[in-house]
Amino acid sequence: MCICINCLYVHNCSTYQYIKQQHQEIHKVIISRFNPINTVINVNLYNNYKRVQLDWDIVECLSFIDKPGYWKEQENL
Repeated sequence: MCICINCLYVHNCSTYQYIKQQHQEIHKVIISRFNPINTVINVNLYNNYKRVQLDWDIVECLSFIDKPGYWKEQENL
């Protein structure tokens, strides 16, 4: 699971936006980007009936600042 959903920078983070693109999610254009320090991305491969799927998650980040539920608070902005 991606740790970003509980991070203060979730809405401005360039790395999180990249992960969302890998999941092919539609997202808002963000003018100001935050570039985190030393992120660790985990990519899991799943083989489902002759189709390989990738699951991307950020599992470690030195810029992480805990703010539980912040992604939900700002979802409608």
